[in-house]
Amino acid sequence: MPVLVALLTVVSTALGGIVALRSSDRLHLVLGFAAGVMLGLVAFDLLPELFDLSPVHVLGVPAPMVAFAAGFLLLHVVERSVAMHGAHESEYETHHHHNPQVGLASALALSAHSFLDGVGIGLAFQVDNSVGVAVSIAVISHDFADGLNTVTVMRMHGNDRRRTVALLVTDAVAPVLGALSTLFFSVSDHVLALYLGGFAGFLLYLATADILPEAHARHPSRLTLVSTVGGVAMMWLVVGLS
Repeated sequence: MPVLVALLTVVSTALGGIVALRSSDRLHLVLGFAAGVMLGLVAFDLLPELFDLSPVHVLGVPAPMVAFAAGFLLLHVVERSVAMHGAHESEYETHHHHNPQVGLASALALSAHSFLDGVGIGLAFQVDNSVGVAVSIAVISHDFADGLNTVTVMRMHGNDRRRTVALLVTDAVAPVLGALSTLFFSVSDHVLALYLGGFAGFLLYLATADILPEAHARHPSRLTLVSTVGGVAMMWLVVGLS
């Protein structure tokens, strides 16, 4: 089941890449909706589930919530470190040059992240099918942005179309491989709670610090905000019905 569902991420990622290659004046609405879906998943499904999976506390705080904060902060530290490294490099450049290898490394990092998305889908189905479906919907929405970003960083750093498409395919297949890997191992409820807590922190950071700012920067409008609220409402409905 998780592998079959993960196959839908291939379509989502490819669609994001195609949009980036061809451009679209409605992209901000899609990004806003995807961010809302991710926020809804964290608030309505992942966080409530964590408390049922693990009773362990760390210094009086539920261990899954420590993992949640750690996941958020880890992605923040990594992203800011990369940004500061890029800023220091630009201080020594008198001209604006693009390095294709930087784009390649960034795209491969996105593919690694997509692999972990697939692992998240597989482990969520180990909790139960309703959690698996909810996580899958959020990942499928998020992978549209992954496909978009893969193509963007590759083209922005001067990579040709053929190499860009190859990395887009890599990113699209990665979640399927991640979901497939979970067929060969299982984890305890406590470990699962820690992983999903960290995964929830990742999703919250991506939604609030990455996707939403990009959506409003591209085309700030009330419709973008409505799309985000619509994504949250859809996840409320999905979780409620499941």
